[in-house]
Amino acid sequence: MNKYEAMVIVKPDLSDDEKKVLFKQIEDAIAKNGGQVSQSGVWAEKRKLYFPIKKFQEGVYYLAAFDAPSQAIKEIRNIYKLNENILRVLFTRMDS
Repeated sequence: MNKYEAMVIVKPDLSDDEKKVLFKQIEDAIAKNGGQVSQSGVWAEKRKLYFPIKKFQEGVYYLAAFDAPSQAIKEIRNIYKLNENILRVLFTRMDS
């Protein structure tokens, strides 16, 4: 198992309840693919984006640190692509 961080940019116009559900879905996708979330939370509320993504000028940044097998990242990325509330995601492998 490797250590990863996922920075997820989500739509800024979601209600608090919708954000809670989305953040739970983000963590559940990791868990379903053999990962274990060690730390997660909102990194920044409504930051201005350098360039528009799907016609949005702002985004909410959510950061999750987790352990997962390397082959799980591809599956997790595919799950996130199917979610219309996720604008962009970046996975970073952390050195242990």
